[in-house]
Amino acid sequence: MGQRQTVEGTVHSVIFQNEENGYTVLRLTAEGNEEITVVGCIPYAAAGESMTVTGVWAEHAVHGRQMQAESVERRLPEEENALLAYLSSGILKGVGPATAARLVARFGGDTLQVIEDAPERLRTVKGITAKRATEISQAFRALTGLRRVTEFFARYELPVQLAMRLYRVYGTQALTKLKDNPYLLSGAAYGVDFSAVDEIALAMGFGGDDPCRTEAAILYELRHNLGNGHVFLPRNKLSPATAQLLDVPDEQVELALDKLTESGAVVQEKIAGVEACYLRAFYEAETYVADKLAQLRKFPVERGVRIDRVIGEMEAAQGITYAPRQRQAVELAAREGVILLTGGPGTGKTTSVRAIVALFDRMGFQTLLLAPTGRAAMRMSEVTGRDAQTIHRCLGMSFNELTGEVTFRKGEQEPLETDAVIVDEMSMVDLELMHSLLRAVRPGCRLVLVGDPDQLASVGAGNVFSDLIRSETIPTVALHTVFRQAEQSAIIRSAHAVNRGESPDLANREGDFFFLCRRAPDRVVQTVVELCRERLPKNMGIRTEEIQVISPTRKGICGTENLNRALQEALNPPRPGCRQKIWGSMVFREGDRVMQNHNNYDVTWEKEDGTEGTGVFNGDVGVIREIDPSGEQITVAFDDRVSVYSPEMLGQLDMAYAVTVHKAQGSEYRAVVLVTVPCAPGLMVRGVLYTAITRARSLLILVGDDTVPGAMAIDDRRQRRYSGLRRRLTQQQD
Repeated sequence: MGQRQTVEGTVHSVIFQNEENGYTVLRLTAEGNEEITVVGCIPYAAAGESMTVTGVWAEHAVHGRQMQAESVERRLPEEENALLAYLSSGILKGVGPATAARLVARFGGDTLQVIEDAPERLRTVKGITAKRATEISQAFRALTGLRRVTEFFARYELPVQLAMRLYRVYGTQALTKLKDNPYLLSGAAYGVDFSAVDEIALAMGFGGDDPCRTEAAILYELRHNLGNGHVFLPRNKLSPATAQLLDVPDEQVELALDKLTESGAVVQEKIAGVEACYLRAFYEAETYVADKLAQLRKFPVERGVRIDRVIGEMEAAQGITYAPRQRQAVELAAREGVILLTGGPGTGKTTSVRAIVALFDRMGFQTLLLAPTGRAAMRMSEVTGRDAQTIHRCLGMSFNELTGEVTFRKGEQEPLETDAVIVDEMSMVDLELMHSLLRAVRPGCRLVLVGDPDQLASVGAGNVFSDLIRSETIPTVALHTVFRQAEQSAIIRSAHAVNRGESPDLANREGDFFFLCRRAPDRVVQTVVELCRERLPKNMGIRTEEIQVISPTRKGICGTENLNRALQEALNPPRPGCRQKIWGSMVFREGDRVMQNHNNYDVTWEKEDGTEGTGVFNGDVGVIREIDPSGEQITVAFDDRVSVYSPEMLGQLDMAYAVTVHKAQGSEYRAVVLVTVPCAPGLMVRGVLYTAITRARSLLILVGDDTVPGAMAIDDRRQRRYSGLRRRLTQQQD
């Protein structure tokens, strides 16, 4: 990558342009008639316009040296030749080269001003009717409106892609809306950090006591804390936090909060003696989940089945005898509308799920098997021998570009056509997803929720599975006994030891668990690389793609970012015939293991059988199958689905040779190499270690400081999450 530079010039030609997101490749004629290639988000660029581009130089495999634009200042053409090139480019609907020539010949350097401000004068040009003159003027005003919005965003170093979303919502009023209330950018649809928006607003002349500012800050605090897992915030915490953020008196915040409550944007309700403040959508989601679960529990279910006889037939067919608690789970599934099934590794959870599926088959039920992630759904399919899918895909998810919201086709108006739903990995299901699922579950449908309550909580807001268990309002079977066969696994023994607050046995040398003491960070990285490149493939016959390196943290020498660089260099180094694409500080190479780092609901995929669909989700892992010779497209295979990424989408991919514990949740790997080194206190806790250990199916190797596993096992701190679901469930019981 080169140094940041600024160049000025005139657009000679536009090579490629994506109208959806503004990604553009163009040729710019710079000083001395030097032609350079510029790539970046430059919506509706056209030949003839002038630009000042600031960015960094990069080397493209085919196109050579090109500038990756970070900011662009654009100026409409004024000279007649440039005006002719601009209007001939097709940038305005209804204006081609011939019409452009007539317009410039008639109005010269004033052409664009006439088009915008005096469209009636266009009728003096041959071939332009009154209707066409109006259409040309409207098209140009729309174009200049978008340009002015993008210029506003560029001036304040905001993502230009958001300007296009704002313009789709407000059209020609977008800039007016921004100037009236720039704080709308801190809303959920745009997601700009409040401090950045606040700086812009204050620079525009908004006062520190402006009601728009205070209300936006309150809503921002509530939204921001969703990311910390909180469904609501107590008023006595929300007000001072907002006052501190704005450096204003508490009274000013209290007044604004009252106004938001009156308007319904914030809902306030007393929960367990606390004045809980919710964003309306999350209040409605929480109350809906509690009400729907109560309805499903009360709905009359068929109780005439002779369960003892059916269980006996199932045991005979499978050649096993269910343990007492497994039998209890099957009996409850036959007799209850909703049940919870919990348990750690080796306690027979999988056998219980298989038994419940077999029971529902014998009862003539159509059963859906669901999980929150693609990897978890694949594992569910493997252990049950039945098709399983993600909750998102089952519900027919789509993404609304205008609002930035996820929507689902399935819901109360179009419920799931099924008699029973079994959901695995429930600890990963947040409140929003649970709400969406329950909206699509019709009355009388059986619901079996399965999970390990000792794993990390969901990334999204809420503590759904834990709240359901602790409410004691839903029939629950907790599997605790580790079966003898499972007890032979040191991985499983280690997981249960950690759950008891004990360190795993680091001196163990049995077949599936090893500890390698390395206290120096660089030695940790070196050992991890050796294990993945040589020792495990050569000595244990484990293929490199079956090994997953896990670290609690992204940062530092032993964090995933540095580990990924080291592992990429060792496992997939540059070589002749292997194409690569440089993007920022990252190098993507054919054969690299990559992970999607946030939900993309629009990216298309195709399976080998020709099935097509959309959506790649946060945590999905794939392999770069091909980088086309131009470097403009990267093909990624996500298990059985193949997607094509264009350059502007590459920020959505991270290397995945090493992943964090949070990203690994819901997945299982044949071999796990777990880095155990000191890191941030919030990550040095029991739940992180337990979740990491339980990702390993056949082999677990810990590499690091021998004091860390014990310290993590002892620390059972769990961040408190403000949620009213447990209380609502118990109130339903009353």
